[in-house]
Amino acid sequence: MATKKTPSKKQAAREAATKPTPPARQGRTKDPKDELTLDAIARTASGIHKAINAVKRPELKMPVRSLSNVTYDQKKGYFELGKDKKIRTLSVATVKTFAQTLKMMSLSADLIRSNDFATKRDAYYQSKNWGDARFEEQPESDTVMDDIEALFSELGVSREQLRYVPDQHGGAVAGELIVVDRDIETGALIEIDCTRFGSGAYAVPSWVEHLKFRTKAKFILCIETQGMFQRLQSHKYWQKAGCVLVSMGGVPTRACRRFVRLLSEQANIPVYAFTDCDPYGFTNIYRTLKVGSGNAAHINQFFCVPEVRYLGLTPQDIVDFDLNKATHPLAEVDVKRAFDALKNDPFFQSQKPWKAAIDMLMKMQKRAEQQALSLHGLNFVIDEYLPVKLKSIDKFLP
Repeated sequence: MATKKTPSKKQAAREAATKPTPPARQGRTKDPKDELTLDAIARTASGIHKAINAVKRPELKMPVRSLSNVTYDQKKGYFELGKDKKIRTLSVATVKTFAQTLKMMSLSADLIRSNDFATKRDAYYQSKNWGDARFEEQPESDTVMDDIEALFSELGVSREQLRYVPDQHGGAVAGELIVVDRDIETGALIEIDCTRFGSGAYAVPSWVEHLKFRTKAKFILCIETQGMFQRLQSHKYWQKAGCVLVSMGGVPTRACRRFVRLLSEQANIPVYAFTDCDPYGFTNIYRTLKVGSGNAAHINQFFCVPEVRYLGLTPQDIVDFDLNKATHPLAEVDVKRAFDALKNDPFFQSQKPWKAAIDMLMKMQKRAEQQALSLHGLNFVIDEYLPVKLKSIDKFLP
């Protein structure tokens, strides 16, 4: 009995590039974004196919993802990738990675046509069927997926549109909001009332592109810690203030940011952020929500919320609300993070109010958590702090 010959890496790359791409209208695809994504994949694969037929080395040009290749335009409101590119050319040394890139693109097209999705972990295990092009470890597949996302972001396509979804928790939501979802099997609309979760909250799903919203809320309040979110939710602060509460749980995930972005745009209401008063809350959590990050500059156009304003806590709040007894000394990592923001971060460099706030924090050499407000009573944040802050929205940090 003859043994089936395993294709070489070079053959795998060629087969992946030349695999016929059915028209985008086939299958269950109806969403215009799906058609756009399939067309982008087809055009990219076609360019590689033509290069191979012309006996030329095919190549893929991807933007360099780093803070050094980022620009910040205040009018656009988010970090944007610069012009630096890295080029992946098919060669003996790159044939496996090249084949893996094409196979990942092919998997994306299959997911769109079958109206399905995959997490990073799913994609890694799918590759075990790819012969010599399989990934040995997940960090390899994660890197290739990030490269593909960066490649297609220049065509206006996000990773979620490529049907690769995060497996992170998307955050929690409570308040004056109806989320209009749909049944995956039938497509029937499902209305979810975020005021009716008792002591719990609505969990943001990994895939949010299809969601629609109805709300009479005046604003969206994004909260760093689950503990503070739970206090506001349990006491129905959202009812008192007429707002939507969103728990970010630290640095907001992709799904959380995209949810807030879509909600703010559809409802046309302002977004405020409420984090700890420390360099991490400023430079990692708030900055990521507002303008994105350098490493993910290729997706900021989809995920950041440029209109968000910073409600608190601020260094000035430590003074105005007499929180000195509830502060902690800045750690070495806090000081380094603050200096890096002032020296290297285009957003903070462009915002004088933020530079002044960080300078004040450095002079104080103190930080304060949201829960420091409990110094004056467990519900001081509801009865005093938030009402006072919301009377001076024009003084919020940008």
